[in-house]
Amino acid sequence: MKSDSVKSGVERSPHRALFKAMGYTDEELRRPLVGIANSANDIIPGHVELERIVSAVKAGIRMEGGTPMAFGTIGICDGIAMNHIGMKYSLASRDLIADSIEVMAIAHAFDAMVMVTNCDKIVPGMLMAAARLDLPAIVVSGGPMLAGTHDRKKVDLVSVFEGVGAVRSGKMTEAELANIEDTACPTCGSCAGMFTANSMNCLTEAIGMGLPGNGTIPAVMAARTRLAKEAGMKIMMLLKKNITPQKIMTEEAFANAMAVDMALGCSTNTVLHLMAIAAEAGVRIDLDAFNRVSEKTAHLCSLSPAGRHHLEDLDRAGGVSAVMKELSRKGLINVKCLTVTGRSVKENIEDSRIMDRSVIRPMEKPYHRQGGLAALFGNMAPSGCVVKQSAVVRRMLCHEGPARVFDSEEKATSAIMAGSINKGDVVIIRYEGPKGGPGMREMLVPTSAISGMGLDADVALITDGRFSGGTRGAAIGHVSPEAMEGGAIAIVKDGDRIDINIPKRRITLKVSDKEIEERLSKWRRPKPKISKGYMARYARAVSSGGEGAVVK
Repeated sequence: MKSDSVKSGVERSPHRALFKAMGYTDEELRRPLVGIANSANDIIPGHVELERIVSAVKAGIRMEGGTPMAFGTIGICDGIAMNHIGMKYSLASRDLIADSIEVMAIAHAFDAMVMVTNCDKIVPGMLMAAARLDLPAIVVSGGPMLAGTHDRKKVDLVSVFEGVGAVRSGKMTEAELANIEDTACPTCGSCAGMFTANSMNCLTEAIGMGLPGNGTIPAVMAARTRLAKEAGMKIMMLLKKNITPQKIMTEEAFANAMAVDMALGCSTNTVLHLMAIAAEAGVRIDLDAFNRVSEKTAHLCSLSPAGRHHLEDLDRAGGVSAVMKELSRKGLINVKCLTVTGRSVKENIEDSRIMDRSVIRPMEKPYHRQGGLAALFGNMAPSGCVVKQSAVVRRMLCHEGPARVFDSEEKATSAIMAGSINKGDVVIIRYEGPKGGPGMREMLVPTSAISGMGLDADVALITDGRFSGGTRGAAIGHVSPEAMEGGAIAIVKDGDRIDINIPKRRITLKVSDKEIEERLSKWRRPKPKISKGYMARYARAVSSGGEGAVVK
């Protein structure tokens, strides 16, 4: 066992003395040491009750003869960090989480790892660490919150964000917004729609690193606690059989995850995260891969923000396993892939079926013939950009309009809230990429304001930043190269015509090549917005959004 290096032999007597200072017995030290990366805290709704999940994981580990040892990791609530300087730190926290788990696991010679997580960057950060360490590992999430109810309709966090725009445009009263604020998030858990946290928890299951049900069982259900106990038990099996993440997270497993991504209509952030996780696993994914999968994978579930269903509905309808079973009928899932159950995908989904065909549609009657995401290319984004095409109204799939250019999210948001954006406009928000932001902020406030004001069927938004999974409308992010790298987005001027053609995967700045070259020759890189501390170091080391914003 790896842990022998910190607990076995005469020379490790001092080490054992320190363990005994914490109350560990000789019998516990003779057993495998299982590290638990615990991201519980009091600032994220999806993490506020993770101590319950950790306790259940510990029980499972002990039942199967292991000794659990938990340690803390950081976590940022994207909703609370939204639309201020805090959001610059969100994506960057992914790498801090991965690094900190690597440090703890190696320094203390853990034999195996359980990753307890739930929200946004914490999930991919832990998966990156799992791939990097390649110790037997399993991920267990805290589960989604239930949707709220307002005026006999389901509501969630995005309802509140969009309500702000509705109040600004006179479509809603402040009193009604206050009522939605009180009812939209009724329980603990990751926010109820197919936003980034739930997207990544579902894809963790699809890629084989989470147990069936990991992505969808609501946080408040007893089944969630049972799942955590089972995860604790399964890690001991993985250790015994030496099943490690790199045996699970293969090229075929990532293809499975992308297929499920397209069927569910997941967040555009999954592109960044799958690319970063794959890089740690030694698997190469590029933006074209997402298009190839999207073109042959139907969109089967219409979940909030694009549709009316929530994670509780998906769970009731059969969950990720039922989606994978349906996709497998058309050969879109590699059923031979190994998973943390110790069994293949085929064995995991053998008894799965769709329980509600209004929530998970059959392949013959999808919401859309293509998957939820699309990567666009053109002179505006030579290295690509990403859009959640399943959340775009039909008439905006092809759109040409004049650019309205802003050099920060704050300036764009002010203009939108002031009512100065017109139907047909293409809002450009630049210098918000991985280097320029720095940190590639999410743009849920401006996109929600556009939707709340009833402009999502008429206004597009393009940015070198990124979007929350709660975004809907013609919102195109991850433009690469970003403005801070001298990409074409840096030289767009007010009034330039922008042509968006999502079906043809094209995005074009309708300016001549000669004019673009002339403008770029005059462009000068602005001073960094943050010049010291972690984000300054991050900006110097991070790659473009088109490469997954990977720190090199």
